[in-house]
Amino acid sequence: MSLILRPLFEKTSSTYTYLLADMQTVDAVIIDAVDETKQRDIGLIEELGLNLKYILETHVHADHITSSCPLKQHFTQAKIVLGSANAVTCADILLNDGDTLSFGAYTLSAMTTPGHTDGCMSYIVDNQIFTGDALLIRSCGRCDFQGGSAEKLFDSIQKIFTLDDETLVYPAHDYGGRTVSSIWEEKQFNEMIGANVDKQTFIHRVNAMELDLPKKIHVAVPANQVCGAKIMIKTP
Repeated sequence: MSLILRPLFEKTSSTYTYLLADMQTVDAVIIDAVDETKQRDIGLIEELGLNLKYILETHVHADHITSSCPLKQHFTQAKIVLGSANAVTCADILLNDGDTLSFGAYTLSAMTTPGHTDGCMSYIVDNQIFTGDALLIRSCGRCDFQGGSAEKLFDSIQKIFTLDDETLVYPAHDYGGRTVSSIWEEKQFNEMIGANVDKQTFIHRVNAMELDLPKKIHVAVPANQVCGAKIMIKTP
């Protein structure tokens, strides 16, 4: 078996898209694809000769527009996948906690991780977890919109922390140029929840964040509730 993983970066929103594939069968999945970089992603998938099976979202994003629908238009066999708690009209598959998908010889497992939004889902493949905006490298997602809850996020990250220490952590964003962490590192050094921080301290830290709303939130959320389809509609 030969699993390839390609982290792909979109600089405006500091978003990581992840392309994973079984190179024996060429079955592939893509996680958190961004509209601005869809041609790059399409080109790489075609260059590698991959069969894109699943287009996964970790949640309904507020800081960028997804390319799920454009990708599905191009790769017509692919299925759009989100967690079942998301208010979307476009998903082909809605996953619940513990549900699995297969691509080639590999299995992707869904783990519900609400808190940043109420519909956040993380995905586990082998010794890797793709955490979306729930657990970031040395930080965590904000909880001040889309049903966010610092209390739920604490519980979700503790759930993530039950994975083996060697598990690699791949978040949906990083604003400092970091590409990967591990469960052990985040348990020790995460500035919001590391070093056995208690729940009340974590909630206070998260609720004390003073952040502007994402610039694209009023466009991105409605567009992402239809998997980016609206951005393809042209007005006369």
